[in-house]
Amino acid sequence: MIRIYLLFLLFCYSINASANTPAKDTLVADFDHLRSAVDLRPYVMSLEDKRGVLTPQQIISASFNHNYHLFHVEKKHIGKGNNCWLKLHVKNAGSHDSVLTLFTGWHDDMNWYVQDTTGGKPRMLMQTGLMKDHGDVHRWEHYGFCVTVPPGQTRTFFLHINNKYYNENGLMPVLFNALQYARFRSGQLEYFRGETILIHVLLGMLLVCLAIAVINYIQLPDKSYMYFAAYMLGLIFFFTLRLESQPYQLSVFYRWPMLKYYWDIPALLFCFYLMYLAFGNTFLNLQERYPFMEKLFTSVAAIIGGIIIICFYCIAQEQYQVPVLIYSYVYISTLLPFLVVFIALAKRSRHHPLVRFFLFGSLCFYMASFGSFLMLVRPLGLINALGEMSAPSLLIVAGVLLQSMFFLAGLSYRNKLVHHERTRTQELLIKQLNKNKELQRKLNEQLEELVKEQTTEILRKKQELEEQRKAHLETEYDKKLTEIELKAIRAQINPHFIFNCLNSIQLFVMQRDFEYAQKYLSDFSYLIRKTLDFSRRNFISLADEIAYLNTYLGLEKMRFEHKMEYEIIVDPAIATSELEVPAMLLQPYVENAVKYGMTNTNYPIGKLLIQFNQTDPDMLECLIEDNGIGIIRSKTLRTLPKHHQSSGMEISFNRAELLNKMYNTGIHIDVIDKSENNDTESGTIVRILIPQL
Repeated sequence: MIRIYLLFLLFCYSINASANTPAKDTLVADFDHLRSAVDLRPYVMSLEDKRGVLTPQQIISASFNHNYHLFHVEKKHIGKGNNCWLKLHVKNAGSHDSVLTLFTGWHDDMNWYVQDTTGGKPRMLMQTGLMKDHGDVHRWEHYGFCVTVPPGQTRTFFLHINNKYYNENGLMPVLFNALQYARFRSGQLEYFRGETILIHVLLGMLLVCLAIAVINYIQLPDKSYMYFAAYMLGLIFFFTLRLESQPYQLSVFYRWPMLKYYWDIPALLFCFYLMYLAFGNTFLNLQERYPFMEKLFTSVAAIIGGIIIICFYCIAQEQYQVPVLIYSYVYISTLLPFLVVFIALAKRSRHHPLVRFFLFGSLCFYMASFGSFLMLVRPLGLINALGEMSAPSLLIVAGVLLQSMFFLAGLSYRNKLVHHERTRTQELLIKQLNKNKELQRKLNEQLEELVKEQTTEILRKKQELEEQRKAHLETEYDKKLTEIELKAIRAQINPHFIFNCLNSIQLFVMQRDFEYAQKYLSDFSYLIRKTLDFSRRNFISLADEIAYLNTYLGLEKMRFEHKMEYEIIVDPAIATSELEVPAMLLQPYVENAVKYGMTNTNYPIGKLLIQFNQTDPDMLECLIEDNGIGIIRSKTLRTLPKHHQSSGMEISFNRAELLNKMYNTGIHIDVIDKSENNDTESGTIVRILIPQL
């Protein structure tokens, strides 16, 4: 009987002991006196959810198991991603309701659940992750999960980890008390502080380079500065986003955590390929010096631009591994071509000093990136190394800074060359201006001699005719006299017009507007040559007259700083190359229209219209219309003495009479003031009828 009683007591004790013994996957810890950080790998059960379809309600009945291969200390290349659930049973063996902290690492998306003692649906306690933003600047503080268990009780916790990026940070579950977690956090801060300081130093240097490039671009609008500034801006944006990946750091882009994923691989392609090729193309002026290399750079830059768009699309579709693969192929496939390009440029560096700056800067970053790649291949593997080679290591930082310094030095040297070229061009323009002044002086002397000779000839002929007083020579005398007078009139050039042209050329040179000065000189020289040519001819083609008027009006328009507009309309039925008009007949009327068409205060822009119409098969009509002050008002405003007034219209009228007398042409000229017909209008219309012989 005693034996049976003892067996019964032993059985009851065993039942009670088994009821109080925790399971093997349950962590029993004294929350009051947790001596050291607890490695939870032996206690954590895991479940992989590759399709990402499990819900917290389904997790309760799911089958968990131990998987030590899931955990790792260092960063690991995981390919397409990792979606898993962790399950932890914790029993508080202490006597107080203390709080512990679970830390598993820095991951993209994490949800922390607790299951109530009733065994119901898990309740979410916390959400955090590198890809989540709650508008909180202290987002880095939220990666420790609170483990709260009442004394003597057991609770079940679930942690859902979803890493979408191709590189997964360390995944190692550790349990800390408050003091241990503070020490751990302080150690992590010291670990990341060195890299953060390096990023800040690099950002400061890049900002200086960007400021220099922008200032120089404002002073000298050169595309090389624009591409270099874009290159610096892309690097600044890239390394600033790197701060977002450093724990316990405050980034300016903390409200947009996904930016660091979108501007990771695309930044490498944009900065080190697209902007690099665009900068080299304009900096070296490949289009003029090396056309084949220019086509190569342009084609590769266009391909890189398309690849960047593809990378953005893949990232938007959460295919983070695809841009890494694309960049791997681009990087490996361009190593040898870049080396060939460097060798080709090195052979031309003697004749093109800018090549040296571009070559040295490129080689600095080329060697730095390749050395960083070789150092990362062994610990991380090929694909992972290419994804991490842009990390701000000392080698990469040195390469980027050296490249930026060489490129800036090259841009400064290019600035110096441009300045010397402009100075030389200015000197050439001044020499040409002096030559033109000398030419104008000689031309005036020749014109004066020609007028004197013609005047002497006229007087001599007139004296001969008076002495002879013979009827059979009277007609011959009138004809020759008329021809000589026409030559003398055609040989006249308005000195005021020449003076205005030279003043305008001098103004453009002083304003360093060398392009306008050169064009003004060319048109002015053409006008002088044509004036001398037409002075020897009685009639010229209508096409030559139109070209002459276009050149003259173009000079006047440039002189008035585009405050005048003109238009020459020719009837399509007119054959301008076959029709002939008297030389230098229309120019005085056009000059008079320009002179008084620019002084009307009612119109800020003077307008001049010249029309050529075929009124009859043998009659050409020319209309010269302006919106100036008109004839009547111009006469009332004249204050200069008579000998200073323009005599161009009177000369042209006399020429028309002489031509009518010589060739019996019947040229008719009418000058109409618009205000006579309509008080609201102002301006002058000159109507010239020229019969065709």
